[in-house]
Amino acid sequence: MNALNALFAEHEQAVWLDFVARGFVAKGELKALVERDDLRGVTSNPAIFEKAIGHSAEYDDGLKAALGGGDARVIDLYEGLAIADIQAAADVLRPVYEASEGADGYVSLEVSPYLALDTAETLTEARRLHAAVGRDNLMVKVPATPAGLPAIRQLTAEGISVNVTLLFSQEVYEAVAHAFIDGLTEFAAKGGDVSRVASVASFFISRIDSLVDKRLDEVGGYEDLKGKVAIANAKLAYQRYKRVFSGPAWEALEAKGAKAQRLLWASTGTKNKAYSDVLYVEELIGRNTVNTMPPATMDAFRDHGRVRASLEDNVAEAEAVMARLAQAGIDIEAVARQLVDEGVGLFVDAADALLGAVAGKRAAFLGTRLNAQTCKLGEPLQAATDRALESWRASGAIRRLWAHDSTVWTGRDEDKWLGWLRIVEDGLEKVEQYEAFAEEVRAEGFTDVVVLGMGGSSLGPEVIAATYGHRDGFPKLRILDSTDPDEVRAVEAAVSLPTTLFIVASKSGSTLEPNVFRDYFLGRMKEVVGADRAGRHFVAVTDPGSAMEKAATDDHFRRIFLGVPQIGGRYSVLSAFGLVPAAAAGVEIRDFLDTARTMVRSCGPAVPPAANPGVRLGAAMGIAAKEFGRDKITFIASPGLDTFGTWAEQLIAESTGKEGVGIIPVEGEPVDVPAVYGEDRLFVYLRLDRHADPRQDEAVKILESEAQPVIRIDLDRVEQLPQEFFRFEIATAVAGAVLGIHPFDQPDVEASKIETKKLFSAAEETGALPAETAIFEDETVALYADPANAEALRQDGGFEALVAAHLARVKPGDYVALLAYVARNEAHHAALQEARLAVRDAWRVATCLEFGPRFLHSTGQAYKGGPASGVFLQITADPSADLAIPGRKLGFKTVIAAQARGDVAVLAERKRRALRIHLKGGDVTAGVKRVAAAIKGAMAS
Repeated sequence: MNALNALFAEHEQAVWLDFVARGFVAKGELKALVERDDLRGVTSNPAIFEKAIGHSAEYDDGLKAALGGGDARVIDLYEGLAIADIQAAADVLRPVYEASEGADGYVSLEVSPYLALDTAETLTEARRLHAAVGRDNLMVKVPATPAGLPAIRQLTAEGISVNVTLLFSQEVYEAVAHAFIDGLTEFAAKGGDVSRVASVASFFISRIDSLVDKRLDEVGGYEDLKGKVAIANAKLAYQRYKRVFSGPAWEALEAKGAKAQRLLWASTGTKNKAYSDVLYVEELIGRNTVNTMPPATMDAFRDHGRVRASLEDNVAEAEAVMARLAQAGIDIEAVARQLVDEGVGLFVDAADALLGAVAGKRAAFLGTRLNAQTCKLGEPLQAATDRALESWRASGAIRRLWAHDSTVWTGRDEDKWLGWLRIVEDGLEKVEQYEAFAEEVRAEGFTDVVVLGMGGSSLGPEVIAATYGHRDGFPKLRILDSTDPDEVRAVEAAVSLPTTLFIVASKSGSTLEPNVFRDYFLGRMKEVVGADRAGRHFVAVTDPGSAMEKAATDDHFRRIFLGVPQIGGRYSVLSAFGLVPAAAAGVEIRDFLDTARTMVRSCGPAVPPAANPGVRLGAAMGIAAKEFGRDKITFIASPGLDTFGTWAEQLIAESTGKEGVGIIPVEGEPVDVPAVYGEDRLFVYLRLDRHADPRQDEAVKILESEAQPVIRIDLDRVEQLPQEFFRFEIATAVAGAVLGIHPFDQPDVEASKIETKKLFSAAEETGALPAETAIFEDETVALYADPANAEALRQDGGFEALVAAHLARVKPGDYVALLAYVARNEAHHAALQEARLAVRDAWRVATCLEFGPRFLHSTGQAYKGGPASGVFLQITADPSADLAIPGRKLGFKTVIAAQARGDVAVLAERKRRALRIHLKGGDVTAGVKRVAAAIKGAMAS
């Protein structure tokens, strides 16, 4: 018999092992301890599993097998491994359990430490784990926090065996013991077999001495108490145990077979090297207790431990130690409360490390199935980002975000706008509906599908159409999000109305643009196919109860797909607003959503910030803008992905640009040499591995070498684009939190909508928009500005001089935005693109090229509500001809003019530097070229 055997044989103290690992069980080492040392139980915690899973390869095969197609959650991967280990260990210990009639032979599995302050969630998880393990000899570990006490009572009342952990206080221990007795009494009253319920109260030892010894050093003069308080505290707790588990009430339960809740000495490995390595075993040997030891302590005690009945020796001395501690001014209950808080924190830290390790291995095993993300931010931006990530980890912010906790942001109503977090799961549950719709569209023989929408309702489908391309056997997907009459005509000319399906997309159903698009094309369709059949060429995507839903019903639309009111438009691409157009165009929706889910899992609540790609990206975006003035996020994208920035810019700008702060997205600027950039940029490079542009690769390398911060995202195939939708949604929400703003409202977009509606309604009553007075006018252009901007531009020159004077207001760190309310075609884009690059190259400022009115519902928010660093040049024009809208007095010419005027009016109201150039005469292309020439001339002067 060795010293470990003797503990139980001579003193009825059970030895449990504070360790579990797959190989340890599989190779028979656990069984060997049971047979050689009379080991009678096993405990586990996140720190143990983190060492086992994160620092060895023995779990890799299991992880790969569980990973499957990549949709497994990190928490599920961990739990699958942990539960299998617990089951295997429980099976090894089953003979001990049977031989002891349920007194020993237990294996403990911990409820998530994240739930330590939530009774209801602790109960839910404890029940779930108990059922998942499916072993009678499982103990669920629940912390002795204020929230844990009622959970302990309730679980016991349900017949679930509990290991109560993180006990330091005698007072709390006694409350725990009574909670167990009360729960057991209730279980017995319900007819439960109390003999099959066991419990231990894990009283932590070494941590008490570690903290108290430090306090004693601070006080001074009490050296004789060092190394004695933890043992004295435990001895007095044992005396309480004897008093609680005695008397008539307990004896009545005992008569029914109940077993007393044993004190279990935990944290028995000594942390102070000045103390014996078996101190906390030798001094706490007593009847009907448990000592759970780490492997090193077991080995040490087996080798040189002394076995004697020590627990009830010198109880009076223990009382004296505690009294003297009080004289030193150290409150043991306060020490205990601190240690509980620290203990929960340490377990949370260990759980974060564990889940981070699992997330890292998951990403490695997924390989190219998960879009990779690498950051070369340089110092000190990387260090500041790391601090932000650690703050998010310590505060549990990503878990709180997923739990819809609005205090992650401003504490207003952000919780009402988080439906996008689980929209991929919801979409997969409805995937058959999208597949049936796709087959219906294909079978009907439609040649074209046109999305009529604005902002998030159109930009997501536009990226999907460009990225996925035309699918054989399905119609071509097109987008209309411009009220320019020429562009509306161009879309109509490109399709055959009898074989075209229109998708009218509007969340609220009250947005002006989708409504006038619907009015126009429904009217045209009635002319072409007849009033009774026109509705069959229309599908609505809108929120429940909207005006659009009613109109679609009245007009007998083919289908109505309902959105989720808890999802804002810019977060809607993975909802019906993106999926309906995608399905109509033949995109495989199940694959689309499965691919997105791979990233959803990577950004989930259980993935710590440092391993969470969405949080890492968002933290870098937010910190770069907030602390380093790098508030221009610049997109570089491989061919095939080059439209992604048009979606991402509306997400980022509309979400973050408000209250005078924000991130300004820069999309469509070709990457160039470092000399053309200032120090206000953060670059994001979306690289398509199979179609990467070597010139972009080289340019990005040079940027990195010149200390420009670059975040690179690698996609193996264009079909992995859905991952980026979700990554950037999480990142933008995180960046909003870092900036301290509400990322789900859009107050300045609403201001532009209100101004536009006011102007258009007035025009419908009077027949025209109000007259304006130009600050300059010639045969082909007229310039307009509000009084403040006009005063700033006061000079004697002509058109070119006024443009130059306006652009001369640009300062380092500013950005220049060209806002063109003209048809978005190649000629106009090419001319204005040359002009913007001339500005960038000459003055090293960021530039934006936007076409109205589409940007009103995206970047327009940041331009008006974000930092006042923009210089705006708005371009409007007389279209070649107006286009009437059925049922309305005025046509598209007035709509777009009202939108432009509403836009510039709000810019002026926000005291932005803005100048409007109106192109006269109907030759828009010539006018655009003249504007571009004036801009380039200003740069050359």
